[in-house]
Amino acid sequence: MLRVNRVINQARASISACQQLRNHEQRLFPLPPQHFARKSFNRFLDIYKLASKEEIEKERARLADEMNRGYFADMSELKQHGGKIGMANKILIPTIAARKFPSVDVTYPDGRKLKLPIVFNENGVDTDKLAVLKASLVCLSFRANSREMVDSWCKPFYETFNDCKNVQLYEVSFIDSWLLCLSPIKWLLLRFLRKSSDGDKDTLQRQIVYSFGDHYYFRKELNILNLLSGYIFLLDKFGRVRWQGFGLATPNELSSLLSCTTLLLERK
Repeated sequence: MLRVNRVINQARASISACQQLRNHEQRLFPLPPQHFARKSFNRFLDIYKLASKEEIEKERARLADEMNRGYFADMSELKQHGGKIGMANKILIPTIAARKFPSVDVTYPDGRKLKLPIVFNENGVDTDKLAVLKASLVCLSFRANSREMVDSWCKPFYETFNDCKNVQLYEVSFIDSWLLCLSPIKWLLLRFLRKSSDGDKDTLQRQIVYSFGDHYYFRKELNILNLLSGYIFLLDKFGRVRWQGFGLATPNELSSLLSCTTLLLERK
């Protein structure tokens, strides 16, 4: 009996010592390491869910936007105004109201790549060591039918400023088909386009380039909705939109474009 009582007392003493040791550890470490790991992981999940939620909402808004602006809606508008979404500016847009032209990656038919627009940085130095000219006309075409509209602006502009070294003309064709954006198909397409333009020997300042891939957010920044129309932007050397036109050019609009370009060339 005494031996049993001795064993019970030793067990009670051991339990009491363990409890004291546990209480001491809790005072030193109020939360176990597993708690910190679990808390960090939960915080990561919350951030991930928040980012995913924002991306989902962003894609939903884009899907709704594109559903409202399908091919048939663009075609209906084209029949109404022939691609003339609005009238071109008559004078230069003041610098304080001019917006920056969003950057876009383009590819030449020979495979060279470039980011438009080419502008001065804050120190007035071209970071890409490329020629930064006083005026650039950027003509955007998203569908083949808008090429005629773009040409109605480009040809007179090029004929007028062909001998000017401070003007650049970019004709940008956007290709968003996933098939044509595949590397092998893209390479073959550029090779074909390079051969078809080999005969143009007087296009030193007329740059014909192509942009592959998704351009939804680029178009959104420029408020471009109808993809069947042509869009014309006159930029200064800082990449600001100083003049804008749409669709087929009219004689009065061409006159305003040429006069606005001349004004940019005359400025220092």
